[in-house]
Amino acid sequence: MKFTINREALLKPLQLVAGVVERRQTLPVLSNVLMVVDGNQLSLTGTDLEVELVGRVTLDDVSEGGEITVPARKLMDICKSLPESAVIEFSQDEQRVKVKAGRSRFTLSTLPANEFPSIEEEAGSLTFTIGQSRLRRLIDRTGFAMAQQDVRYYLNGMLLEVSQNKLRSVATDGHRLAMCALDADINQSERHQVIVPRKGILEMARLLTEGDEMVHITLGANHMRAKTGDFMFTSKLVDGKFPDYDRVVPRGGDKIIISDRQELRQALQRASILSNEKYRGIRLILSDGQLKVMANNPEQEEAEEELNLNYHGESMEIGFNVSYLLDVLSVVSGETVKITLSDPNSSALLEESEDSDSTYVVMPMRL
Repeated sequence: MKFTINREALLKPLQLVAGVVERRQTLPVLSNVLMVVDGNQLSLTGTDLEVELVGRVTLDDVSEGGEITVPARKLMDICKSLPESAVIEFSQDEQRVKVKAGRSRFTLSTLPANEFPSIEEEAGSLTFTIGQSRLRRLIDRTGFAMAQQDVRYYLNGMLLEVSQNKLRSVATDGHRLAMCALDADINQSERHQVIVPRKGILEMARLLTEGDEMVHITLGANHMRAKTGDFMFTSKLVDGKFPDYDRVVPRGGDKIIISDRQELRQALQRASILSNEKYRGIRLILSDGQLKVMANNPEQEEAEEELNLNYHGESMEIGFNVSYLLDVLSVVSGETVKITLSDPNSSALLEESEDSDSTYVVMPMRL
């Protein structure tokens, strides 16, 4: 294997691919990136056996093809530390790879390419294409509500649901739920659901750009695959049954609050400073046209905020984890937010006041 490449052309795909590679690995080859030169194309592959990412770069100057695996982090750190316009020359020498750029010389250890695991190709049961920025919106709007290391392993990921001309994402950690749906060009008469693991969702989000480029999605029995111009991303799916999100969304709440989103967010942020660091509880006291936000902590410190909002109904007091409310107010857009409540023991429903494609449910807290 022998080729030269511009630092910039190598760095972007290498950073994305190296992001998939885990630092602590049971198999040494998993901390490496697979480099394959075929014709004038270089492909870089990183995997942790759960997700796999392949990045492709077109090379101008190839002397010799081949395949080898090299330490991902070290190669990335070398590329990052080289000057911006550097031209990097790679050559394979027995069991080593030599990297040259200007007056810099590096020799890296390698492992054989045949030891590198690859996720088997499987026939996709469902394929569709969607704009990258739109898929990114689904992830951004709901990803924060995914659980982390929950024993209910099916919550440590995101539900993607495909139905006729609709794509929906749902995430929940058992205390709050986030849901977003978009119209998409999908021909699928029955509902089809898959659970993509947390790491798969986060890595895929890093790939997606804000532009109008399309991403091709294939959903198989055990894997999900996303293809963009230069990248192919594959993630294993979580084998489990996701909770029925329809049953979680509260219906028939009669207390409707319309508030300025930023004003409410800032009031909650200020009050949260003096909330209990562990439980993050705050108290909302509603009265006609007014909301009082109160927080205190074991050090006997207290915070109180008052704001005017659009509410006409009986007085009520309800407690929440302030972080859950702030997470929602951070991802929704629009000037105002609509909160629907029924009683102190029932979940709150949060939506954008204008036509919204997203719905949020937050369970109350006993304070």
